Amino acid sequence: MTSTQPNNLPLWVQDRDTVIKYSSNVEWRYQEAPDYSRSKENLAKESICHHVEGSLEALVQNLVRTFEMEVSFKSNPKQWLSVVNDQFRISTNGGKEYTAADLSAQGTYNLFMADSEHYKASEESFETSAKLFHSTFPQGFPWEVLEVYSGPPVVTFKWRHWGHFRGQYKDFAPTGETVEIVGITVAHVTDDLKILSLEHYFDNNLFLEKLTAGGKVTNSDNSNPSESNSGKCPFGSFFKGLKKS
Repeated sequence: MTSTQPNNLPLWVQDRDTVIKYSSNVEWRYQEAPDYSRSKENLAKESICHHVEGSLEALVQNLVRTFEMEVSFKSNPKQWLSVVNDQFRISTNGGKEYTAADLSAQGTYNLFMADSEHYKASEESFETSAKLFHSTFPQGFPWEVLEVYSGPPVVTFKWRHWGHFRGQYKDFAPTGETVEIVGITVAHVTDDLKILSLEHYFDNNLFLEKLTAGGKVTNSDNSNPSESNSGKCPFGSFFKGLKKS
């Protein structure tokens, strides 16, 4: 794997597809590299922000998307390009810090949401949690940077995750609405823009409230949200002189 490409930017702050293209000898979790074609289509249609290539916001967004890709699809955290593996730590809402190895073993949903009434992280594995949320949001659960407030070495930014709730969540009916999470992250990065730590802040209780708003599914329920009466409604300037888009 090469660390830089012809534009002289570190690989991990380039477009996610470029990172995948130049990744060799990777231990892929599902035996092959991921395909983000559908995700790119959704992002093109539904993103609020379209950051200028090379801008501070675009670089932050690329870095975090690369990180999310590596957590989800590279089973060996020592092959993650986006982090300093032996120093990396991540936390949510001021809670316990986790390592890259923890993330790789348990998955982001389990570490970010923990145990609650409607989600038992202790009873889920990486695979079961991924399957659950992929089926809940069959069209994907995209992520984008909204604003960047400070540059390295401490990068603070606002982001949103969103998806269309069209698949059943556990035994709760889908509502068909767009579920959105907005949060703030503080990222400590190195001089070459690798992540040392991530501190996420967002309301995971509100997320679960929206996923249970449709009520429990019964045998007579129609799973098509458009025909049901259900209804209301985890989860950087990288370079001196960069201008925000």
